Amino acid sequence: MDGVRTGLAAALAKVTGQALGPYQSAVVRIGFAGTWLFFLLREFPHRHELYGPDGPWSWSLAERLIASNGAFSVLMWSDSAVWFEIVYALAVLASVALLLGWRTRAASVLFMAGVLSLQNRSVFMGDGGDNVIHLMALYLVLTRCAQVWSLDARRARLRGSASAGAAGPVLWGVLGAVFAYGVLTGRFSAGWLAAFATVWVVCGLWWLVDRHDRHGEGRATLDVLANVLHNAGMLVIMAEVCLIYATAGWYKIQGSRWQDGTALYYPLGLDYFTPWPGLSALLASSGTLVMLLSYGTVAVQVAFPFTVFNRRIKNVLLAVMMLEHAGIAVLLGLPFFSLAMIAADAVFLPTVFLVWLGARAAALRPGRRERAPALAAAEPSPALPR
Repeated sequence: MDGVRTGLAAALAKVTGQALGPYQSAVVRIGFAGTWLFFLLREFPHRHELYGPDGPWSWSLAERLIASNGAFSVLMWSDSAVWFEIVYALAVLASVALLLGWRTRAASVLFMAGVLSLQNRSVFMGDGGDNVIHLMALYLVLTRCAQVWSLDARRARLRGSASAGAAGPVLWGVLGAVFAYGVLTGRFSAGWLAAFATVWVVCGLWWLVDRHDRHGEGRATLDVLANVLHNAGMLVIMAEVCLIYATAGWYKIQGSRWQDGTALYYPLGLDYFTPWPGLSALLASSGTLVMLLSYGTVAVQVAFPFTVFNRRIKNVLLAVMMLEHAGIAVLLGLPFFSLAMIAADAVFLPTVFLVWLGARAAALRPGRRERAPALAAAEPSPALPR
């Protein structure tokens, strides 16, 4: 009995005492911010048809849908073309800020607002990866995903606090003004009003405590709450990835084309999914290869959720799934779907590999070869997937 109590106490101390998986949360942040940024830039010439005034899903249709389901989209605040351009530009800037880890808490909120605003404006635009980005944009707000590999981490190392400087208060002041405008004009549903109000107040409180009571009990209490939210968010992200693969695999099992091993053959004959017709035709010409890839896809997706606690098998299947998504990007012409799934898979990457990758990346920077080992040693102690 004493051993159980000791174990529970140690687990509780670990969950509340540190934000687990700093490298995994950082690579997920970089992956999803980069994927959404690349998508926005790639589709910039077509933005009006996708999410703007020239789209087949008109502003009035979107307004009716959002009124019925309570979804969030600042694009519904006005049907002005100028307002659309402002929101699209802010979505791009928020993605850049989150990718770099600059004022990450505010950037994550802006990133979420940009993702939800654009995707909820035109719900039929996407290839499956948009759903993953949609969910992860919500979860990233809960995490402390800038502990490493971010400008915030660099600022904390140089100045002693990630919130140092005037940019943070100014940014939150502007966001507060926009939020106040939305409240006064009735733009928020009750749920989103409570969510944004909570985030804004808590982050303002964090800034005050960090500025005036950095080493006191107030800061310690906020650190505990932040660690719990971060760890819960990371757990939800991992569970979400497992759920995606489990449902995808089990639904495939029920399909007759997956059962007879011919499922992959059919998309290889569709013009929409054949950016490289010669390569697709070559693959489709081999029945054995099509069968092996079809069965292998189902087997890996069904098995992965059951292997997350076995480090070696999990790492092998993780590499296979990432290679599979890379193949989908090239073979079927779905790069953003594949990037989104690879970014989600990254939450399970081994810490040792991520630390090694960070050290190699730091060594490539001019004048940083000698400092890379010292920087790696100074970063937070890793603690999630090995």
